[in-house]
Amino acid sequence: MPDSRPDSRPDSRPESHPEGAPAAGRAPGEPTLRMLDARALRGLAHPLRMRLLAALRREGPATASQLAERFGESSGSTSYHLRQLAAHGFVEDAPGHGKGRERWWQAVHEGTGFDGSLIHDADPATSGAAAVFLQTVAANHAQEVSAWISEAQERPGRWERGADLSDFTLRLTPGQSEELVGRLHDLVNTYRGLPETEDTRTVRVHTHVLPGPASE
Repeated sequence: MPDSRPDSRPDSRPESHPEGAPAAGRAPGEPTLRMLDARALRGLAHPLRMRLLAALRREGPATASQLAERFGESSGSTSYHLRQLAAHGFVEDAPGHGKGRERWWQAVHEGTGFDGSLIHDADPATSGAAAVFLQTVAANHAQEVSAWISEAQERPGRWERGADLSDFTLRLTPGQSEELVGRLHDLVNTYRGLPETEDTRTVRVHTHVLPGPASE
């Protein structure tokens, strides 16, 4: 079968619900991204915070209690991490939701842009956060693939040809590999916002472009 993604050059563009016209300098269909600097990265690089942000991006506004139930956490924990995400500009209040006192949250952006140079930052706190961020993205991908395999018998057969789990080996220069990543992202973005039918469902696309060591 063929193979397939916070945020890639390298950047993880986890989930998106495009709304309105594209921002200036952004191609139609391309998601709005929050590009991570060192401070924002340190604010995001926590497994639960990344799961909370992904849930708000994919499924829309929610309360701390709702997210706590989903992830098996206390509402105090999810509330704290949501406030930290808000302090770093990843989430905000969701107006027009709920009639009680409980606070509703929504994602500010549709995806996260990660600069690979952060993994080599001279500040150990930043490089360590970059490692946590990438490891969490990888773990989330692995979890999604495992769930997809475990649910294989429950899926309609007509979806099997539209699913992909492949890998390829290429010999490329750094520039050629960067071009490949960009073209993959551009191609994926052309499939955003297509008209929906009764057969439409959410499809997760992962891309992993992993340069080997110099000795290979």
